[in-house]
Amino acid sequence: MFTNHQRDELIARLREGAGVSYADDKAVMPFEIDEMDARLAAGGLTLGGLHEVSPATSTLTDDAAATLFVVGIAARASTARARRVLWVVTRFDLYAPGLEQAGLDASAVLFAEVREDRDVLAVMEDGLRHGGVAAVVGEVKRADMVATRRLQLAATAGGAPALLSRRWRRAGACPLGEPSAAMTRWRVACAPSAPLHAAGVGRPRWTVELARQRGGPGFSLEVEACDATGRLALPAAPRHRAVAAAGAAARAA
Repeated sequence: MFTNHQRDELIARLREGAGVSYADDKAVMPFEIDEMDARLAAGGLTLGGLHEVSPATSTLTDDAAATLFVVGIAARASTARARRVLWVVTRFDLYAPGLEQAGLDASAVLFAEVREDRDVLAVMEDGLRHGGVAAVVGEVKRADMVATRRLQLAATAGGAPALLSRRWRRAGACPLGEPSAAMTRWRVACAPSAPLHAAGVGRPRWTVELARQRGGPGFSLEVEACDATGRLALPAAPRHRAVAAAGAAARAA
């Protein structure tokens, strides 16, 4: 269990250097992709809100894609606000170089490892309410409506996004099948990468589905995975790829 002393120590570390309140439930962080932001009711992700992300399937590849999608959001929030990210888990299996490839410096992350999902949710709520963080990430297999409503209220109070990574419990039990108070709910799956003109693997691609959002319909979009700044991109149009490949071949000749 996460003791009161440990919780107080965590809050003290979060408050180090804190002198600015970011409480603003109207602040929005766009994805900077018109096709995504135009379809989001707020024009991007509302920072003072709860957002859920799940792998589309229980495979390890989709699980990694969903995690990196969260990493990219947390990285851009951390950079914009010059604040730490609180990441709460029940099992520490994150790979620091992988975080950095998606834009999140491991030194900017404060990790908390607890025993059960209910402890993850409690520590997330404390971190959100006490401020001093750019974002709070938690990994759980189950969170009911009451827990998600509390996270939504805490995110609104603290002005930082709560990013809840919903993990698969078992095959056939979709993580987003339970009701939630989240402002957005996302599913992420791996997609085939772009073929290259030479042997090799192109930039990874994901199919990102907004399963539900407040105030608007869902949508699905194929994107290129997070770059070193945490940003997604749209795949280049086929003709652009053909021109780029032809140019590279000409230079090689």
